[in-house]
Amino acid sequence: MAGSVQKTIAITGATGFVGSRMLDLSVQQGYAVRALTRRRQDDRPGVTWVRGALDETNSLAKLCNGADMTLHIAGVVNAPDRRGFEAGNIDGTLAIVEAAKQAGTKRFIHVSSLAATQPQLSIYGETKAKAEKIVATSGLDWTIIRPPAVYGPGDGEFLDLFKMARLGFVTMPPDADGRLSVIHVHDLCRALLALLPEQEDFTAQIFEVDDGKPGGWTQESFAKAIGSAMGKRVAAVGVPKSLLRLGAMADRLARGDKAKLTADRVNYFCHDDWTIDPQRRLPTQLWQAQIDTLQGLKDTANWYRQNDWM
Repeated sequence: MAGSVQKTIAITGATGFVGSRMLDLSVQQGYAVRALTRRRQDDRPGVTWVRGALDETNSLAKLCNGADMTLHIAGVVNAPDRRGFEAGNIDGTLAIVEAAKQAGTKRFIHVSSLAATQPQLSIYGETKAKAEKIVATSGLDWTIIRPPAVYGPGDGEFLDLFKMARLGFVTMPPDADGRLSVIHVHDLCRALLALLPEQEDFTAQIFEVDDGKPGGWTQESFAKAIGSAMGKRVAAVGVPKSLLRLGAMADRLARGDKAKLTADRVNYFCHDDWTIDPQRRLPTQLWQAQIDTLQGLKDTANWYRQNDWM
C-alpha cells in the first residue's frame, strides 16, 4: 500500500484460528487494524485492540467508527444448545452490521460457511444462513464468502483426525464416496484480503473458495491424505450414523462444551456433498489457491508435533 492512504479494517474474531492469521496478513499488507477482543492482548504495531464483545454496543461503536471496512469473521461453530448458535451467529451478525451502518462504514465482508447452503442439516448451518440474510439485506456494500472445511497450523477442528491417523485409522461418514472441499487457512485469508477493497463486480455477491481440486475430495481419499501427512498408511473407517450419534453423546460426556463430535454435527457430518459450487468461485484474476493440500496437511502435522498438540 506504499504511496496510498492507509486504510483501516475493523475485524471481529481476530483472536480465533482464521482471524489471527487474517490479522497478521492485513498488517503485513499495510492495513491498520482494529480488532475486537474479550481479553487483554499484547501491544503490536499496526493493531489497535478494542476490548469488548459482539453483544456490547459501545465496544462495536469503537471498533467501527472511522474504519474503512468491516471484516466479520467471528462466529460460533460449536455450542451446547440452539441459543448459543443464535447468539453467536445471528445476534452477533446483526449487532456488527448495525454498528457498521451507524459508523458509516459501508464496505462489509462476511465470513459465512458452506454449511449455510444446507440449513436443514444443523442448527449451525441454519444460523449461518440466517446471518447471510441479515448481511444481504443490510444496505451495506457487502460480500459474503463461504469457506468449506478450513485446516492449517493452529487448527483444533481437524486435530482429532490427525491423532487417529497416528494410530493407523481415520473415522469418516458412512458414505466413503461422499465428497468435501477444503482450504488452507492462509489461502482463505488471501481470498479475504483480495475482497477487502470495494469492487463493483464483487459487491452484493456470494463466493465459495477451496483448494482448487476439481470436484473436491472423497471422504476416503481425504482420510488417506491425512494419513500420508502423518507418514502412515491408514484405514478409512466408515461409521454408521447410529454410532456417530452414540459417539456424540460420549464426546459430550467426556469433553463437555469442548466436544468436537456433537449431536448437531452428526447430520452435517453425514451429508454426502460438501463441495463448493464452481459457479461461485472467485475469478482467477482476483485469487487462486496457492497451497497444495497434501503439502498443507504435512505442514499442519509438523506444526502439531512441534507445538506438542499430539
